[in-house]
Amino acid sequence: MKILMLTWEYPPRVVGGIARVVNDLSKRLIKDGHEVTVVTYREGNTPYYEVDKGVNVYRVDNFMINANNFIDWVMQLNFNMVAKVGEIIAKEGKFDVIHAHDWLVAYAAKTLKQAYDMPIVSTIHATEAGRNNGIRENNQKYINDTEWMLTYESTEVIVNSNYMKSELQRLFGLPFEKINVVPNGVNITNYSGIERDYDFRRRYAMDNEKIILFMGRLVYEKGVQYLIGAMPKILEHYHDAKLVIAGKGGMIDELRREAENLGISNKVYFAGYLKGKDVARMYKAADISVFPSTYEPFGIVALEAMLAEVPIVVSDIGGLNEIVDHRQTGMKSYCGNSNSIADSILELLFDPQLCMNIVKKAKAKVRNEYNWNKIAQDTHFTYQKAICETVADKQRKELTQEKASRKRKTGKGEITNLLTFRKNQAYA
Repeated sequence: MKILMLTWEYPPRVVGGIARVVNDLSKRLIKDGHEVTVVTYREGNTPYYEVDKGVNVYRVDNFMINANNFIDWVMQLNFNMVAKVGEIIAKEGKFDVIHAHDWLVAYAAKTLKQAYDMPIVSTIHATEAGRNNGIRENNQKYINDTEWMLTYESTEVIVNSNYMKSELQRLFGLPFEKINVVPNGVNITNYSGIERDYDFRRRYAMDNEKIILFMGRLVYEKGVQYLIGAMPKILEHYHDAKLVIAGKGGMIDELRREAENLGISNKVYFAGYLKGKDVARMYKAADISVFPSTYEPFGIVALEAMLAEVPIVVSDIGGLNEIVDHRQTGMKSYCGNSNSIADSILELLFDPQLCMNIVKKAKAKVRNEYNWNKIAQDTHFTYQKAICETVADKQRKELTQEKASRKRKTGKGEITNLLTFRKNQAYA
């Protein structure tokens, strides 16, 4: 099967979780014998074209003129994506299916569908309404409407959790059977052979300190502000603890001020954005990983921590709520509740046996349920559904047109016969 992936991020450009999903899914599909082409945005000095372990990756620049705003920037990117795919199709022929990742490539997907008669399968990784707890501004409404349009134009829609399936049904009124739940996953060999690096760990904490790790974007919906709010209670009961915050985002100055206001800035370390092997080293250095999101469609970072054998604490919301079984594969806390976060962390700090049991069960769950072999198979099945439905729909339209044509011919014949009859009567 020839598959076209449209995405605004692909490694080494990583903005959020989409890049990792497209990367891992594409490479697994290649191993399964499919042909995958990715068209994405070119950042920095990355090559315009490369073969990344079998995946054909085309990168496009945006216009040389500066966009007025982010939405205009996205629209310009879509124009260039359409042009690039047109060049590829002219040389190599059509694709069997377009896989569009989020609203950022919606217009390119819609245009290519109509121009080349190719079905769209879209993955909605998150919604604008969910990220902002509602739609309030014009830009938010535009993005929300674009998300609806993409799901409307798609033959099949993929979401990564049952929570997201319910959200799309509520927001966009999509038919139940059109939405396919296919979870995200992780490469189960990512942490094989990696042990704790004590020299690396000492950059962030002393040997006697337990590292409480947050890994993710520093934005409101990731909930790190509530984790900082939990630290005074944690430190009151367990002094030898250190919060390490790994990531970047618009809230960093606000979070630093909050730590200073609480008088715990010496116990909170902002590690900045980590990439490559440093991500694995950080997970292995941590004693507990915390993901206190207020909105989380899935939560790949939780899977990474589970695979790295780190006990986790998550909010009881969204995809995280589906991944974790309380006190079995992790700990849950009430969403947006610093006191509840502190209680879950303290229970892990004071109960090593509980940590050991959680780590063992969590790793097994990731290996069994969130490996890319199964996910790629489920995704391929969704592609097949979309292709079959497109063919069936085309046949229905052709049959309808044929019936209409016959009806018109029959109608013309009856009129001709009637006119002939009347003419004969007149001569008689």
